[in-house]
Amino acid sequence: METFKRTPLQLFNLPQHFVIPLFQRPYVWKEDEQWEPLWKDIRRVAELRMNEPHLNPQHFLGAVVLQAHDAGSNRVTTWNVIDGQQRLTTLQVLMDATSAVLAQAGADRYASQLESLTHNSANFIPEEESGLKVRHLNNDHEAFDEVMDAESPVDYASLKHSESRIVKAHRYFTTAVSQWLGAPDGDDFGIKAEQLASVLQADLQLVTIELLSSENSQEIFETLNARGTPLTAADLVRNFVFQRLEAEGGDTKKAYKEDWPFETKFWTREISVGRYLVSRSSLFLNQWLIARLGEEIGPQSTFSRFKSYVEHDAGHKMADLLPVIKEQAERYEAWTEVAAKPSGNLSVVEMAVYRMQASGVELLKPLLIWLHEPGRNLPQETIERIVEAAESWIVRRQLLRLTGSDLGRVVADIIKRHSGSPADDLADRVVTYLSRLNVASTYWPGDNEIRVALTTESAYRRFPRARLRSFLEAIENHYRAETKQPQAERSGFPIEHILPQKWRENWPVSSPQEEQERQERVHKLGNLTLLTGPLNSKVSNGPWDTKRRALLQHNTIKLTGRLLDWVGDADWSEAQIDQRTAALIDVLLEVWPVPEGHNGQVVDPQAKAQDWIELKHLVDAGLIAPGDKLIATHRDFAGREAEIGDDLRIHLDGKAFSTPSGAGQHLRKKATNGWYFWALADGRRLRDVRAEFLSAASTDEGQLELIGGEPEPAPDVRS
Repeated sequence: METFKRTPLQLFNLPQHFVIPLFQRPYVWKEDEQWEPLWKDIRRVAELRMNEPHLNPQHFLGAVVLQAHDAGSNRVTTWNVIDGQQRLTTLQVLMDATSAVLAQAGADRYASQLESLTHNSANFIPEEESGLKVRHLNNDHEAFDEVMDAESPVDYASLKHSESRIVKAHRYFTTAVSQWLGAPDGDDFGIKAEQLASVLQADLQLVTIELLSSENSQEIFETLNARGTPLTAADLVRNFVFQRLEAEGGDTKKAYKEDWPFETKFWTREISVGRYLVSRSSLFLNQWLIARLGEEIGPQSTFSRFKSYVEHDAGHKMADLLPVIKEQAERYEAWTEVAAKPSGNLSVVEMAVYRMQASGVELLKPLLIWLHEPGRNLPQETIERIVEAAESWIVRRQLLRLTGSDLGRVVADIIKRHSGSPADDLADRVVTYLSRLNVASTYWPGDNEIRVALTTESAYRRFPRARLRSFLEAIENHYRAETKQPQAERSGFPIEHILPQKWRENWPVSSPQEEQERQERVHKLGNLTLLTGPLNSKVSNGPWDTKRRALLQHNTIKLTGRLLDWVGDADWSEAQIDQRTAALIDVLLEVWPVPEGHNGQVVDPQAKAQDWIELKHLVDAGLIAPGDKLIATHRDFAGREAEIGDDLRIHLDGKAFSTPSGAGQHLRKKATNGWYFWALADGRRLRDVRAEFLSAASTDEGQLELIGGEPEPAPDVRS
């Protein structure tokens, strides 16, 4: 057995096969738990290389156990992968996706470098064998081979194994890399492409444990995967801090007693962050670093980046840094403890902390730490305005159930870009920055998009319960603020349906259509309220007269009291649910406003095109028509034609295909992106027509047309 520290270039450079044995478990890595953190770490290293090359940043991927495979003299070197197949597979998929993006953008040199690490040269491989360097023998074999051999740009929807987790990983990395690199004609595309290719080849590190074919691989596997209690980031930071302090000649005992706050129950408690549990001290140190450096730092990189910061960036002694960390940690603890209290008015910052806890997110914590950095001394008005804008940006995305995976990068970028801004101009600059975000993964949604979505949204079923409650609490506090009443208690008030979930017995209707219309409104926002205590099921599901009397006992809740005052003696109906839904949406938009004139326009056609554009959209827009000829652009199929039929399908060789990619694959007998493969008679490729459609749809009028027009204004039922 020998152990080596290797980069991907050192590991994959030679002609060889890494075989995933049949008995290995299938590929199980996921976006939120592995792909996204890995990509963020790689992106961080690339950005550090661009901005601070003297740091020589690197990222450790973990260990891989390989066992030599007895092979004949005519075959390339072969290794069995005993442990680490998940990271090897992911690394190969990432490199292949990046190579494809670079090739499509014309960065052939870097694309070729990466391709040489995923595909063996044909000179070394018999014709009947795959050239892939990683070979799966288990059930992932077909999906891995299909996506790794698919021609760029990959049309994932057309792949036979499009639902495979490996294919989804490839698609995720393609999107992430494309969005980070930006347009090929962008000013910084070249340097980004160079640095990313370099990071993937030389700045990632693996430890390889290489066994002879005669060694006991199972024994090594069991030892490596034995259960233990790993050190947390806070443990590693603590050890480093006090070793360095001792080297500086400091009083380590005094410093540990007076300036290291992280040994109490508050700080050792494990906090859920997404699907992970981390100690609160480790989480704080990660967020503190982000606030200090303006970099997105993955939890697993907290210690290495802290060490690098102290050794290369800080320029001051540990004895000076510790009191700063302590002061910010104490403020952080105070916010958290006040926000956890069930009663009492919260400040803007404390309320933001409470809502983050309710929503299960930590996104704004680095921003709060940054705004309260010792010596910054920002006016409270500036702090509140920035926090309110950032919270609006996040909550509006939550209301649309948009991904939050890329928002941490934006928070870090706000810190990095605006750390030197003057205090009297800082809030305007941050708000302007957020307003200019224009890609689907980060933009700040406008009013109309929220109204359209929530008007039909089954809010009770679509939002996590604690998050939905925080939305209703925000409306309640808005009502209370109008009459200068204290904020509502944060006691986990139950959410009640006015029209019961089980309505059929006591709320009958006379036709199937009325039944459908009623059921569609049960979980809408306008049918929900908060109560100070739960109703028993008989009352909750009872007739309206009985339920109204029970609700009167909860009219200390403004949400409920205003509803009863507005309804009066009338019955609770579908029309009233719709009107109240519109009214509550208006309140949410007031609680979390956007700057005047902000529409939240998205300009990233790549992210949307593959997901929802179909031929029928182009026909409806008048950009193509039934009877139009489609001509193959690939040199091997020059002159081959297909036709768009009256059924809006592509007709070729007596068959009909629903997608351009399906028709292209029929000709090429392999996965093909039909949007690039087919062109119209006038020379425009289908991808160009698609881009034209998206450009028109990105205007305000186009957005309204696509979603069915602007809704009628609702009556004001809030007073």
